[in-house]
Amino acid sequence: MKHILKRAALAAALCTVPGFAATTTAKPAAQPTLTPMTAQDLVTLGRLGGTAVSPDGQLAAYSVTTTDPVSYKRTTAIWLQSIAQPNRPPVKLVWNGSATDPAFGPDGALWFLSDALPAGSGAGATAVTQLYRATPSAAGIVATPPLRATEFKTDVAGFKLSPDGKRIALWGDIARDCPTFGGCATDGNTSLPGPGTGRLYRDGTGFVRHWDAWETPGNYSRVFAFDLGADGKVGGPGHALDGDPRAGGLTGDAPNKPFGGGDDVAWSADSKAVVYAARQSDRHEPTSTNLDLWWAPADGSSPTDITVANTATDVMPAPSPDGKWLAWAAMARPGFEADRQVVQLRNLATGETRALTTGWDRSVASLAWTRDAKALIVTAEDVLDTPVFRIDIATGKVTRLVLSPGREGHIGNVVPLKDGRLVYTRDTIDAPAELYVGTPGKAGTRLTDISASAIARLAPVTTRRFSFTGAGGDTVWGQITKPAGGAGKLPAILYVHGGPQGSFNDSWSNRWNPRVVASQGYAVVSVDFHGSTGYGQAFTDAISNDWGGKPLEDLQKGLAAAAATDPAVDTDNACAMGASYGGYMMNWIEGAWPDKFKCIVQHDGVFDARAMAYETEELWFDEWEHGGHPYYEAPEAFERWNPVNLVAKWRTPMLVITSENDFRIPYTQGIAAFTAAQRRGVPSELLVFPDENHWVLKGKNSLQWHATVFAWLDRWLRGTKPAPAGGK
Repeated sequence: MKHILKRAALAAALCTVPGFAATTTAKPAAQPTLTPMTAQDLVTLGRLGGTAVSPDGQLAAYSVTTTDPVSYKRTTAIWLQSIAQPNRPPVKLVWNGSATDPAFGPDGALWFLSDALPAGSGAGATAVTQLYRATPSAAGIVATPPLRATEFKTDVAGFKLSPDGKRIALWGDIARDCPTFGGCATDGNTSLPGPGTGRLYRDGTGFVRHWDAWETPGNYSRVFAFDLGADGKVGGPGHALDGDPRAGGLTGDAPNKPFGGGDDVAWSADSKAVVYAARQSDRHEPTSTNLDLWWAPADGSSPTDITVANTATDVMPAPSPDGKWLAWAAMARPGFEADRQVVQLRNLATGETRALTTGWDRSVASLAWTRDAKALIVTAEDVLDTPVFRIDIATGKVTRLVLSPGREGHIGNVVPLKDGRLVYTRDTIDAPAELYVGTPGKAGTRLTDISASAIARLAPVTTRRFSFTGAGGDTVWGQITKPAGGAGKLPAILYVHGGPQGSFNDSWSNRWNPRVVASQGYAVVSVDFHGSTGYGQAFTDAISNDWGGKPLEDLQKGLAAAAATDPAVDTDNACAMGASYGGYMMNWIEGAWPDKFKCIVQHDGVFDARAMAYETEELWFDEWEHGGHPYYEAPEAFERWNPVNLVAKWRTPMLVITSENDFRIPYTQGIAAFTAAQRRGVPSELLVFPDENHWVLKGKNSLQWHATVFAWLDRWLRGTKPAPAGGK
């Protein structure tokens, strides 16, 4: 923006408008004292959600979730930002409720989901998520109220527009025997025979509960195709795209639950078919990773399982814009959820399929075609970063694209533009995600200011990478995050990531956040032990059937290496903390490394491998990780690394955190760990959330989590006296 503005007004806009990235030449004012980041900051920072780019590449739409600093109520709104003129302030979509999942149609119309109650709704009306359509100008201004495009009694969970703009695919939870989208009287739940309140799960049901919800057999996430009327509304009865189950049609969730979404649903280039990823729901589902791609004609005729030959995972279908190819990501080993995702390429005319990235030892996390259909733009973890790569479809050559020279961090939501630039999101340990546009090889232009100004008012931290020789002589990487500019020793916190096939890479987290912990005056040390991702599949595979072996050796060597790398890391005054697999490792450390730490924070960790084998829901994970067999066939594999067997050695003070809606690692595992510590006379506390799952997501709960954890760390590392315990 080159015309004259009042400097004060511009500065205010930079601080309050989520998206304005302009700079000025005014003399900077004196810097205020920077305060360390707190849990309140973490909870109330703006959060970037779904993003979309208009077909002409001139306009970006993105959702921002804000949290009220007093009530902690969260609201999501959509903003529009000019890409052509990035210094222009963003425009907020005027709306009377939450707005999410922005997407552009081929005509430039903006579509989104909202649960806002229509005007005139009576008292007690129930909010139902529906689809809306708006018409923004080139500047992002929506002059007329958005149109409500659907009138269903059932929530619309997601949508995809066809390339020609004449059709739309919608999905939501619908009874399997209902031929229309939410047009039937019941949800099809077969587990409620009555007359009492009991749920009856019959033989062969499959999942009884999954992630954080009890299953409703007979009800599934289903995809329907609809025509779009000239008025922009969804018209006609629509066509179910899962076919007749008696004739080989799908009975299962599309997209897959709980984490499947829009990346697993796509239209063919000619707008005549939808391809989606799904898994058959039956008695084998809890032990199966066999997600297949289904090619479903939009007229509702029988879908075809086009990846039936692969009994492992097939996901992220991506038809090329010229209609010649279908790309997707596939794993090779059934039952293994962390196998390498290799890009597959299918000639849609001949059906010939080839693996495009067999020789590239990385696992793709996203797929997008270039506009000329000559290459795929993908993301993949690579040694603490998640950068972007270009894959030539003719040769399979993989080229790393640098979007942030010097520090790549975590790149996501990549959209290739016609001129070769990319629109993308970027975050690091230092700061949450913002939206950028840039040319590979150069630093991008930040388009948004969702949290950047707020972060700039907080005392900075530094993150340093280090490597060392770990188990088996392999190179292992880690990171040290600590307050910037500090002097002297800092108590060390050993962070252990979950997965276990995961990474505490250079990315932002709204839950396990190294910056907020370091800001309390600690040196946070994370180690990508054997089993971590981003180092090749052999390194990832190394943890299976060895949970307490090489990973523990890496953690021990990594903590020592961190102290040797940075003298500020005081490993003689240290605590350890971790969740999920990291929580398991806390229980394992209690018995296998009992004299190192002054305290432990254990969140949702496996305590008893035998109980876990029968209580968890996705059985494929637990069985693969212990040799590929159920417990009763090979109990020795589970017992070898079972923390319950070492309880007699427990002595380190432990804070246990668990949640009643965690069905992945049920809360009884946390209760048992707390009981073990109490019976051993080990100082211990138990924090139970009745309304959270495997993650702590609610604002007030997150504040309580952090307050409890920080008080525990301070008690054992700084000698802070605990608050008096309440009586019965």
